[in-house]
Amino acid sequence: MSDRFDDANHTMALSEDGSYTAYSCEYKEHYHSTRDGALHESLYKHVLPAFAHTQHKKEIAILDICYGLGFNTLVTLLHFAQHAPKTKLSIYAPELDAELIAGLKNFVYPEVFAPLEPIIEALSTKQRYEGGAWSVEIFLGDARNYVKRFRNFFDIVYQDAFSPSANPALWTQEYFADIRQAMKSDAILTTYSTALKTRLALDANGFFVYLNEGEKFRNATVATLMPIDGYKAVDMQHKRSCNPDVKPLCDAMLDQ
Repeated sequence: MSDRFDDANHTMALSEDGSYTAYSCEYKEHYHSTRDGALHESLYKHVLPAFAHTQHKKEIAILDICYGLGFNTLVTLLHFAQHAPKTKLSIYAPELDAELIAGLKNFVYPEVFAPLEPIIEALSTKQRYEGGAWSVEIFLGDARNYVKRFRNFFDIVYQDAFSPSANPALWTQEYFADIRQAMKSDAILTTYSTALKTRLALDANGFFVYLNEGEKFRNATVATLMPIDGYKAVDMQHKRSCNPDVKPLCDAMLDQ
């Protein structure tokens, strides 16, 4: 294991599926659930539901909020390479932490990522990769501003920022309004968060909210702009009636 990745703000940490994640000293959170595991969390909470929803498409645009250690993007590339190799993938990933991105060439990734080492190197040094049917762009900057560039563009959104308590700006009702504008009408949003405030913010923007559950991971959330099958719908009207004092996060709260 290399110790060159670790610095004053980031420390590698072993998760229960045997893959490494990292701890952010700034946000005081791990980048992934150490219980679910970095690899398993990306696969089961993001990539598999997103793939099932979009596998009929020949071209797919993905918004990966936020790039972090890159697991969602890298697992996506591996999964599509195996199951839909002719699909054209364009991945757009805002990330505020430039120091983190520069250090990823030294991160200890799972062995399964070995074929992606040239991509990891390119993204770490140039923040961009293009090859074959794949393109990946890391935007170093504020995700809120970045999302506003797009309208009716994304087929998949991985909502994977630090938790609402640690990074509330990327979980507000206004933020999800911008996300909705950036999504196609038949797109899907995946997130690890099951927090009521998160689901209320999605619901307030017209999303259908579903429970993503399975044996290999803790519960997560899927949201779409059209009804879908295969998931248990979250009864948001019932949630609101049972929790009248709980409100979605909003931008006005951020400065309080």
